[in-house]
Formats: sequence, C-alpha cells, structure tokens
Amino acid sequence: MPYIGPEQIAALLSPREAVQAVEAVLRDGFDPADDPVRSQVGIRHGQFLLMPSELARSAGVKIATVAPRDSGAGLPRIQGLYVLFDAVTLAPKTLLDGPVLTALRTPAVSVAAVGPALTRTTEPAGVVVFGAGPQGTGHADTLRSVLAGKREIAGVTYVVRHPEAYARLRRPDVAIVSTGGDEAAEAVRDAAVVVCATDSRVPLFDSTLVRDDAVVIAVGSHEPDAREIDAALFRRAQVIVEDVKTALRECGDIVMAVAENAVTPQHLVAMRSTVRGEVELAADRPVLFKSSGMSWEDLVVAEAIVSRLEKDS
Repeated sequence: MPYIGPEQIAALLSPREAVQAVEAVLRDGFDPADDPVRSQVGIRHGQFLLMPSELARSAGVKIATVAPRDSGAGLPRIQGLYVLFDAVTLAPKTLLDGPVLTALRTPAVSVAAVGPALTRTTEPAGVVVFGAGPQGTGHADTLRSVLAGKREIAGVTYVVRHPEAYARLRRPDVAIVSTGGDEAAEAVRDAAVVVCATDSRVPLFDSTLVRDDAVVIAVGSHEPDAREIDAALFRRAQVIVEDVKTALRECGDIVMAVAENAVTPQHLVAMRSTVRGEVELAADRPVLFKSSGMSWEDLVVAEAIVSRLEKDS
C-alpha cells in the first residue's frame, strides 16, 4: 500500500488547494452534521483518537495517539496515520502521515469558513497567532497562500510562552512576543486576524481588545472544559462553527459561553451556510470561527492529495 509522507504531502497539495477542496465538498452538498462522531479511547499512556468518515468516492479513518505532555520521549505529543479506503469495496488504498495532514486541513477549514470576511477589504492585514506549533504556523502559511494577490499580510506576530524557543521563525515581517505582555495586547488590538492554536484551558487574551472588524479563529481545544476565548467575545461576535451539535458537545469555548448566557445555540452559524453563501458574514462586529476538528475534513484533504498523486503518475 502506498505511503504519502510529510514532504510529499506538501509537494502535492498547497494550502490554497486544500481550502478549495473543503469549499468544493460543502458547495456540492455535503453536510458536516452527517459526519460520524469521533471516538476517544483511554489507554495506559495516553489516548487513541479514531476519526472515521466517508464521501461518495472514498472512506477513511485517522488513527491518532495523544501522549501526556511530560512523556519525556522527545516525540510529538500527537502522532498518527490516515488510512484511505475505496468507498464501495472498502479496500485500503493509501496511508498518509497523520500530523502533517492535520496541519494542512485544519487551517484550510478555518479559512474556508471565514473566507469572505478576509477579503472584503484590501487593507493590509496584521495577523496575530497564539501558539507557534504546526497549527499556528500552518494558519499563517494558509492565510498567506489564500490572500496572495488579494490582500497583503502586513506582518505576523506569534504569541508564545517562551519566545527564545521560536527564534527560527523570526523575520522582518514576523515577530515573536511573550504571552501576557504589553506587546501581545498591542498586537491583538491592531490585528485584522487573530488565530488561537494552543493547548490552553483558559482564555488567552482580553477580548475587549479585538477590533469590531476582526476575524478570530480558535482551533486549539476540543474538550468541553477547555477554552481559548472568553465569553465576552461571544456576546459581540458572529459565531461560526463546523456543526452546531458537535460544537455544543465538544467545544469548551462554546459550551462555557452558552452556560454563561453569552450566546445561544440558535445564534451559532454552521460553516456550510457561509461557504455556500446562504449566510453573509458580519461586517460590523467580529467574526469568530470555533473549530473542534471533524473527521470529514481529513478525508476531503486526503482524497485531494491522493487524486493529485494519481493524476501526476
């Protein structure tokens, strides 16, 4: 069975093409509400995550492991593989690197969900990213890829606990600042786009700093008792989610905001509606996309990667 590794995935599908693949499947009628629920299985040294899904041509499952933060093994906390199957015969077709696939599909989903809000002006966009791991850098790369020729990225500021550990990312248009400092607050105040891609269980910043025309993307948590965004932002923002029921079950930012009467389930907008143009994104208040990560997203991007490989062969 063929295996597609990290370098090959990057060569086969650009971030812009991953966004286009996500948009296409939603415009063609797929409803994330029909996606199977992911399974979490506790094991002695962490967790298994099992994320199955199916589309017309393919089925697939991501098998990921989540190790404790202090495992001491020097390995990534999350590891895994993606297995792609034929939808009719269910014969396995291809293995793909799981973490790299995830780092490509998550920002693709985010940008697809809020795309029109990102391009409604040509004003240069300052981007703030909380977290500088694969998801943080992946969102910055995807924003650059999708906005190229449409809107200039004025600069990217990564907000991290230990800036010295990320010196390799520093460039003339990339700043690295410390969590909780004045520089981070100023960056949020000026930002057109704020991305939260951390394992924090408490809000990362004071949302009163967020501009009324800003886009906020939160992807770091998928547990009902963890949040990166405070309830106050939910009171003033238009809130987009992948699927309403999934968000109410898995997204702590949503669960706690609802419990605190900051938002109601009826005010949550499924991203399918924004991608298909059925709901217009607000221009007079922040647009907030909260993602939990869903199984269909991996399958869409994996299928696009394998299709490109087969086309190029």
